[in-house]
Amino acid sequence: MDSVRERIRTASRLVVKVGSSSLTTPRGVIDVDRVDALVDVLAARRKAGTQIVLVSSGAIAAGLGPLGLPARPRDLATQQAAASVGQGVLVARYTSSFARYGLRVGQVLLTADDMMRRSHHVNAERTLARLLELGIVPVVNENDTVATDEIRFGDNDRLAALVAHLTRADALVLLSDVDALYDGDPRRPGARRLTDVRGPDDLVGVELGKGGAVGTGGMITKVQAAKIATGAGVPVVLTAAAHAAQALAGSDIGTYFHPGGRHPGTRLLWLAHATTGRGRLHLDSGAVEAVVSRRKSLLPAGVTSVEGEFAAGDPVDLCGPFGRVVARGLVNFDAAEIPELLGRSTRELAASLGPEYERELIHRDDIVILESHN
Repeated sequence: MDSVRERIRTASRLVVKVGSSSLTTPRGVIDVDRVDALVDVLAARRKAGTQIVLVSSGAIAAGLGPLGLPARPRDLATQQAAASVGQGVLVARYTSSFARYGLRVGQVLLTADDMMRRSHHVNAERTLARLLELGIVPVVNENDTVATDEIRFGDNDRLAALVAHLTRADALVLLSDVDALYDGDPRRPGARRLTDVRGPDDLVGVELGKGGAVGTGGMITKVQAAKIATGAGVPVVLTAAAHAAQALAGSDIGTYFHPGGRHPGTRLLWLAHATTGRGRLHLDSGAVEAVVSRRKSLLPAGVTSVEGEFAAGDPVDLCGPFGRVVARGLVNFDAAEIPELLGRSTRELAASLGPEYERELIHRDDIVILESHN
């Protein structure tokens, strides 16, 4: 057995993500046999003592039959309606399947927007930890009924990477309908499987598609998810759902993404990867240096202009003098308040506007660096 994959075989806590295409029939409805086959593998590992968190897509597909829809709808409102109906169907299917092994599941619906809020991500972390302590298998999905990110981007791959960090998992297994990452379309002769990815250099020349995939779909989001997880110290295996048993056993199957980097705080990981800036603050060069290189708080004196509409507590992008986004942070003031504060010291603001203005625009603990300052 490959020694680097020993971490998968011996992991005491695993996050496993499965996509809709691995759970559905060619008509796009939930395939009971496929669900049961996956649960067979996960239950065996759970019975062996490993805690399992399952991140599962498929809510929309599960809602097609009950709503009498012949195919996946294209408009967002109907997608969300299908997700609303299908989420219960999907969890009921998992509940029944895991019950064959005397295991119980718990549904956890998350939104990326909520997770940037400290109180919310702490509650999510607590809930998942308690479910695992109680021997429950959490079944996690983005709340498709109210959130749009999972439907339009990532197909839960990014969510799985963040959940792996949130739960302090030992490894992440991404199950797809493609058996590995290849250096080109696997349907073409000569395409080579990448057995290991140790860093960005190993992906040079690899065809990931334009917002799509190598082969059948979603590969670019899986590589992005692997980057998030490995950057937080979590190893990742990417393979087909049909190879789940071999992947969890540590066999040389699929593609293994080696962990690296430091373990950032959970909230900053969510801020970097699960949010988008609601607006922009443009910084002078001195403020960029202070925030990025010296990890200081952002003060009003270093901001030259503001864009967008946002409220206190929202994420905003911080841009250098030439418009390049260098960081993201949770702002302490509404957008409408900020123009009056720009270029002024906090002492001056306190004297003219009151003591509540003697504070930073964004505290350093609420800033994540997105790009190295050169």
